[in-house]
Amino acid sequence: MENIRENAILFAMDYGPRLIGAIIVLLVGLQLIAWFVKWMKRTLEKREFDPSLKPFLTSLVSTLLRVLLVISVMSMVGIAMTSFVAILAAAGLAIGLALSGTLQNFAGGVIILIIKPFKVGDFITAQGYSGTVIEIQIFNTVLKTPQNVIIIIPNGGLATGSLTNFSVLPTRRADWSFGIAYGDSYDKAKQVLLKLLEEDERVLKDPAPFIALGELGDSSVNITVRAWANSADFWGMFFDMNEKVYKAFAKEGINIPFPQMDVHLHKTE
Repeated sequence: MENIRENAILFAMDYGPRLIGAIIVLLVGLQLIAWFVKWMKRTLEKREFDPSLKPFLTSLVSTLLRVLLVISVMSMVGIAMTSFVAILAAAGLAIGLALSGTLQNFAGGVIILIIKPFKVGDFITAQGYSGTVIEIQIFNTVLKTPQNVIIIIPNGGLATGSLTNFSVLPTRRADWSFGIAYGDSYDKAKQVLLKLLEEDERVLKDPAPFIALGELGDSSVNITVRAWANSADFWGMFFDMNEKVYKAFAKEGINIPFPQMDVHLHKTE
């Protein structure tokens, strides 16, 4: 018992100051890292840095600094770093195999920030979801849908899969197909449609709107209408035109037919 007590005293005298110092360094280091990350965010905002890179860079820097801090604290306690590095390498290989999807998402995030298929503020459709990009993180990209729902998509799939970006080009083309009844005047319907397009200031003059007889359907004569608008005005113009056409056709006596089928019965004896 005497030997155990003496060894405990010697251990406490030897490692006690190191452990206390390591704990102090750890706490102070975490506070300094938090302060540095906040300062970094403010600096990037003042310099109008690319919004797509802000969360990615701050998260990456914060993670790296925390890892370096933990390694420094462990060396202060007296853990042999050569052995620790060997163990860390072996563990890193095992973790890397187990977290291959996570590493793929990290690589995808890097690719997205380098190639920039989209940026914060763009409206995209990818992986079966549509929404406005509000943040590009290390492993995920965050979308906000028009229904005000947050969608988190892994970067790996975004970097390798198909993606539609509706915000890259300044203009978009809207396509409609309006059906009129057989026997109604196609020329009259065309004039009504042309007038509605000319009266809408959101419809661009160049390229000019396009109207043509698109199809002789089973129950209707389908008129194809195409018009260009600025991307910001697209949906407003699209939905308003549907309403205007419905009211204008009714006012002008142009019928919008619905699918119907004629059944003929033949009596056999």
